[in-house]
Amino acid sequence: MLGNYLFILPFMVFFLTFTVFPVLYAFYMSFHDWAILAKEHPFVGFQNYQFLLRDDFWWLTLRNTLYFAFLTAILNTVFALIVAIAVHQPIRFRDFYRFIFYAPVVLSVAVMGVVAGWMFNTQFGIVNYYLTWLGLPAVKWLADPNIVIPTLSLATVWWGFGFPMLIYIAGLQGIPTHLYEAARIDGASGWRLTWHITIPLMMPSIFFVAVTQLIAHFKVFGQPYIMTGGGPGRASFTVIMYLYQTAWRFFRMGYGTTIAIGLALVILLFTLVQFRVFGRRSMIEY
Repeated sequence: MLGNYLFILPFMVFFLTFTVFPVLYAFYMSFHDWAILAKEHPFVGFQNYQFLLRDDFWWLTLRNTLYFAFLTAILNTVFALIVAIAVHQPIRFRDFYRFIFYAPVVLSVAVMGVVAGWMFNTQFGIVNYYLTWLGLPAVKWLADPNIVIPTLSLATVWWGFGFPMLIYIAGLQGIPTHLYEAARIDGASGWRLTWHITIPLMMPSIFFVAVTQLIAHFKVFGQPYIMTGGGPGRASFTVIMYLYQTAWRFFRMGYGTTIAIGLALVILLFTLVQFRVFGRRSMIEY
């Protein structure tokens, strides 16, 4: 019995050291006026949390984050499914198409931000170049507060939809072919096969992608930080950017950890809602 526990000991040490301890210590810091350069860190109780609830900038960044996270998660979930179904068909160069669609995923967020920032640049970006070539007016993709978050979302979808596409492809390969054969005998074809067989049987994969995508995009930082710096104005300033600014520019670690805990609670809330609303529907057996 002791030998069994020794096998998991390295993992438990790593998990406790780099996951459990930092989380508990973050809670501890959030109850203190914790400045990096200060010698003392006085206990302030729930003052940081009370200030967070009255902090207008926190609510602004949370609204921007919610907008980006939901828009990007929906687009990634739907678009990746469409592409996965398309490249799952027995077409020529299928593996090549899969590679092309997945390739942007291997780029770092810094590289993606620089490339996408150039693509959507108002003056010399390739997107506006083709718009003007078609006789359409140039668009201020990253300079218009009304469309800057959708622009960041589009860039993120281009960069990251390849990963959920692979998850969908794995799910599609697990659907028994005899279901399609039986449906074709009954006269079903094309869209009806997709709607009545593929989509229902893909619900576990769709649910997994939707949950993980939403959680991932709540933590967005690199795209707005590199492409817009949070602008124009504060239109694309996210919660993680606010956390970074508070903790590592102003050295207010106590309030910074409070922001992190607030975001974690928001993520937990929406994750529980997703499980409550869609969890049972995704449990499909065949």
